[in-house]
Amino acid sequence: MRVSFCQGLLTGAIALNLLILYYVSRAQQQMMEKRREPGKGSSKKAALPVSALGAGAGLAGAGAGVAGAGGAGNGRSPRVTVLVRDFEDFENYVGEVARSFLRQRPELPFLAVADTPPYPPLALPEGARLLALAPSPDQPPQAHRPEFHVQTEYVLLVPDGVELEQGRQLERLIRELEGEGGGPVRLVAAPVLARSAVQCLHLRVSLREWTATYTPAASGSSGSVCTALRGDAVVLIRSEDLFNLSTPLARPLLSSLFIQTSLRGWKVKLLEGPCFPTSRRPLFSSAHNQWKAETRLREATTRLMRDFGLKRLVHPDGKDQWFGCTKETPRCFGTVQDDTPEYLYLDRWTPPCCLRALRETTKYVINILESSGVRYWLEGGTLLGAVRHQDIIPWDYDVDLGIYLEDVPNCDYLKNLDAGSLVDANGYVWERAVEGDFYRVQYSEANHLHVDLWPFYPRNGVMTKDTWTEHKQDVEFPEHFLQPLVPMPFAGITAYGPNNHRAFLELKFGEGVIENPQYPNPSKKRLDRSKL
Repeated sequence: MRVSFCQGLLTGAIALNLLILYYVSRAQQQMMEKRREPGKGSSKKAALPVSALGAGAGLAGAGAGVAGAGGAGNGRSPRVTVLVRDFEDFENYVGEVARSFLRQRPELPFLAVADTPPYPPLALPEGARLLALAPSPDQPPQAHRPEFHVQTEYVLLVPDGVELEQGRQLERLIRELEGEGGGPVRLVAAPVLARSAVQCLHLRVSLREWTATYTPAASGSSGSVCTALRGDAVVLIRSEDLFNLSTPLARPLLSSLFIQTSLRGWKVKLLEGPCFPTSRRPLFSSAHNQWKAETRLREATTRLMRDFGLKRLVHPDGKDQWFGCTKETPRCFGTVQDDTPEYLYLDRWTPPCCLRALRETTKYVINILESSGVRYWLEGGTLLGAVRHQDIIPWDYDVDLGIYLEDVPNCDYLKNLDAGSLVDANGYVWERAVEGDFYRVQYSEANHLHVDLWPFYPRNGVMTKDTWTEHKQDVEFPEHFLQPLVPMPFAGITAYGPNNHRAFLELKFGEGVIENPQYPNPSKKRLDRSKL
């Protein structure tokens, strides 16, 4: 068979591409091997020239050799890369920080890390480099990945404006971390001499509950061991540990760092000394720049909480900070399919902001029903939550109340809903539900978290309805469960429920339902009770 010129040309091009792919793979493999062996090749130049990594002088080289470049006078490779992450482009002292460290320890790799190249550009001294994390289409992937730029055993995370007075300060931190061996202490920190002292805190992160809780930690005689810090501190961590985190250099750096390390069970040891001085506190020379920095910090914190799936921060003083849904925003999850909200598939429970909105709506609706003379009772899963938790079930996504149909005309908000929905003076939306013959009260027009009101009427001693849903608990029941209604604690208030709640719930859900919690549709997602 004759081979045409075009076929030969195509065959040659394919072979050339395969050859290029082979050599690129070999180069990446060698680069990773060098990073795993920090003692080798540390004095070599970067695998890629600085000019290949972005416009402007001072951008970091793509090869791991950047961080290990320049050995000490005794020929040994440096063990620590100094890294500055939290700084603002409109006013910073990163250049001064670099000069201070390199004056004392000129062999140390110094890396300033920013999301994008700062403007105006940083004035960095020789030996200091800038790494921009944002990818660029004209650069190789390793150009913006920090793990390719650190070849040393340790990374020293340094706040903006900090100075190095004596080189042996670093050796003290290394000795402390080495002395911990392979134990839970995986970070060592030293305070920065500032007006406010750094605090050692305990941090508990529950991804299932979308919550991070800070509490004060007690100080020990040889330094404090805890799971988080608040305030200015210099932190030493092994490079391998740092770059095994999901997002090692997210901002705010210490908040991001300690959320991730606490989830792994790691601890930080805060030393009483050596202290690192700073002549740049406060960092910003004007009230306007201070405001800009605080605004950016809030924005960065909000992004971090969103990326980590955290809706609530509990501060050491017990105050809550919320990052979830509000009355002005949609709820945190979409339309529920098969009685299984999307967060259950992520092994999470109802976001705390959603539970808070459900509690507010429930209290509001119950207050109106009581003041209007509408008899109501906690229904279905809501009653089950009241019995188990005196609150909403932690994975539930709405609240159910039963009402007497004959009492509906007593309530101004309910009696005219046949003509259309009503938005009341407090922003709650009252409407007839489109899914069936019942009423719904939404948290707001934007946020559709809701309380459902199910109208029943008595017939021959049985509470019944004219229409039914497919839910197994939507069944008739004897009226004697409501004669009388009994008060019971629920969601911070006293509400009314059936007088024999166990028999009522077992009629609706089956025997043992109180003691055996389960998700609403186990065929789609089953609760792992061992994790309760």
